[in-house]
Amino acid sequence: MHIAIIMDGNGRWALGRGLPRRTGHRAGADAVDLIVEAAARHGVGTLTLYAMSADNWRRPAEEVRGLLGLLRRYLFSQTRRCIEHSIRLNVIGRRDRLEPSLCRAIEWSEQATSHGSGMHLRIAVDYSSQQTLMAVAQMLAQEPNAEREAFLRTLAKVNHSSPVAPEVDLLIRTGGEQRLSDFLLWESAYAELYFTDCLWPDFNEQAFRRALSEFAHRERRFGAIRECRAADRV
Repeated sequence: MHIAIIMDGNGRWALGRGLPRRTGHRAGADAVDLIVEAAARHGVGTLTLYAMSADNWRRPAEEVRGLLGLLRRYLFSQTRRCIEHSIRLNVIGRRDRLEPSLCRAIEWSEQATSHGSGMHLRIAVDYSSQQTLMAVAQMLAQEPNAEREAFLRTLAKVNHSSPVAPEVDLLIRTGGEQRLSDFLLWESAYAELYFTDCLWPDFNEQAFRRALSEFAHRERRFGAIRECRAADRV
């Protein structure tokens, strides 16, 4: 099972308490720890977290530095825990706009956890699904007969995703907004969407279980009708 989460609401959580936005991002980082552990306990195979979009560069420079600083601290503090729990950590998205020292930290963490056989944890940083799909199209422009598997391998290469992740089964967005915001557009073609008003720092294991329960009651037909899906299972 592949679960993707748009972690929205850190800034509003902080402002609602009269606190600076950076405090909300720190509280959001604590929520990441809780949900990663909960997902691993529930047997999730792949968990992709939207930490920073390509459009977030348009935010105040201080806030962007804070987001990237939190990523750096997360890599150093959580890599050992990922190793202990056999979690493979992977940062997807562009890297050419990140500081070289942060890129080295990413590579170190990915290498250190590369033998993890449990959950595949992907953190999307400087990520844009539209930019990714355009890059894949350009790379395959000279291969008009490219098969789906070749497309998926190229998609993974552009995203620095290793191994190739399966399509998203459940996409969760916190914070009350109901849009995908340029996140995993290809991979979420048949994803079940779950929107909640809960702001990300308040999204705990109980809230995560509610999303899983809702997903369990959805009927996924992938374009077929119920009778055809039943016939496929015979």
